[in-house]
Amino acid sequence: MDEARKHELEEKVYAGIRLTRQDGVDLYECDDLAWLGRLAHHKRTELNGDRVMFNINRHLNLTNVCSASCAYCSFQRKPGEKDAYTMRIDEAVRKAKEMESEQLTELHIVNGLHPTLPWRYYPKVLRELKAALPNVNLKCFTATEVQWFEKISGLPAEAILDELMDAGLESLTGGGAEIFDWEIRQHIVDHDTHWEDWSRIHKLAHSKGMKTPSTMLYGHIEEPRHRVDHVLRLRELQDETGGFAVFIPLRYQHDFVDSQDGKVRNKLQARTTMASPAESLKTFAVSRLLFDNVPHVKCFWVMHGLSVAQLSLNFGVDDLDGSVVEYKITHDADSYGTPNTMHREDLLDLIWDAGFRPVERDTRYNVVREYDAAPSLAERRATPQDVMS
Repeated sequence: MDEARKHELEEKVYAGIRLTRQDGVDLYECDDLAWLGRLAHHKRTELNGDRVMFNINRHLNLTNVCSASCAYCSFQRKPGEKDAYTMRIDEAVRKAKEMESEQLTELHIVNGLHPTLPWRYYPKVLRELKAALPNVNLKCFTATEVQWFEKISGLPAEAILDELMDAGLESLTGGGAEIFDWEIRQHIVDHDTHWEDWSRIHKLAHSKGMKTPSTMLYGHIEEPRHRVDHVLRLRELQDETGGFAVFIPLRYQHDFVDSQDGKVRNKLQARTTMASPAESLKTFAVSRLLFDNVPHVKCFWVMHGLSVAQLSLNFGVDDLDGSVVEYKITHDADSYGTPNTMHREDLLDLIWDAGFRPVERDTRYNVVREYDAAPSLAERRATPQDVMS
């Protein structure tokens, strides 16, 4: 990118002028990562100051049995496979209550599209979880799952959401988005929920008062223009509903450590390389600059590692997700040294070490507790510091 174009884009960002599709493509083509970071950090500071949000949550996957076989997915199992599982409701409650002492505020639940599990299982498990943990927000199910519930129940999405909300549902999750452009989507997704239905279901959730996350799976066979298209679709929907609380770029993962049966279910990895840290930081920055109407951008540290998570805070990110505890969808922790669990104290140290002010939040991004600002550089240099891997 020549200096004149950089100057033009910089002026638009500092003037608060909405960036175009071509602006987004040009930003991805720029190799000046420090410049991109400065622009994105300016935007995140305008919106969120020096605050970095996190929550105390637990991920639960009630079943890995799935009727789909998406090309990027190593999580799904077919009925009868050795390590296929479906949790009993009491098992799900027991796992959730394991973190009760840590003042858990959110349960994050996504699942496979189980071919025989009845629709009634899902509201029932929410009711039992809510009864056991009344102060915990239930953030559950992708739009893909909601459309699956339509199929297995014969009910429309509106009735499904009403029943799930009556059972305690606070928010949908952002999954199932992947890449919306059909040029790419047809090669990676093996279910029927595409942009039209994904957006329909989130729009309906927003109309019912939910604040939901939005996501994008990047770093596989897509090109930067597909990422730009993805964000602009979401930006247009956000203009209409205002219901997205956060945007979460999710890094596509190779299947380095597979299941006990030795099968490699990831059909993309033979012809892909995972996004480098620099590409991840660029994706955070460009997303923050394009997505001018969403308040938060999250780095899901499990998929990026702790060092990139800290760096991302200078590239537009202001949210680091939470404690997580157990994440079965990818095998990141097995290959990169990223832990399964980050306790509250770990997250505080991670944020302080990066020079930011931690803010604990709930599912709707209401503040639970604000913490002190990061210690000064002189104070940190005075004592030995842990190194985040």
